[in-house]
Amino acid sequence: MLELNDFYNAGFGWICRHCERELKPREIPPQKHSRVFREGEAENKNPALSNLALAKWTDETRQVLTCPQCGITETVEKM
Repeated sequence: MLELNDFYNAGFGWICRHCERELKPREIPPQKHSRVFREGEAENKNPALSNLALAKWTDETRQVLTCPQCGITETVEKM
């Protein structure tokens, strides 16, 4: 697994280390329904994701990650 300064991979996507620390105290309390029912096909336009620090790729080559919360970016160099 690649080691990055600002992001880490938890097995389901890259997570911003900085935003995760900031968002920890405001964690969503346990829900009655599983994530599939809450995050699946959303019935409204603004679904609430369980992890707000999930990073996105900036392009199709998947060489740069960016955090939608804080805007930090980092280049991923594959070996």
